[in-house]
Amino acid sequence: MAENTAGDMSEARFLTIAEVAAKMRVSKMTVYRLVHGGELPAVRVGRSFRVTEDDVNEYLRKSFYNAG
Repeated sequence: MAENTAGDMSEARFLTIAEVAAKMRVSKMTVYRLVHGGELPAVRVGRSFRVTEDDVNEYLRKSFYNAG
């Protein structure tokens, strides 16, 4: 899938906090901390947040490291 350019969100797939938590296998509170800490970009929709699938994948890609 092509990377979205700034402002072009027509092809973006948005995930809820619960969906992000399930994908990352962490708690919803951990995802909220990442969002509020600025480590994971999110869009506020009403009282809830939405995170693009591309941003989740990018965060996970950057978080990998070799142990040992």
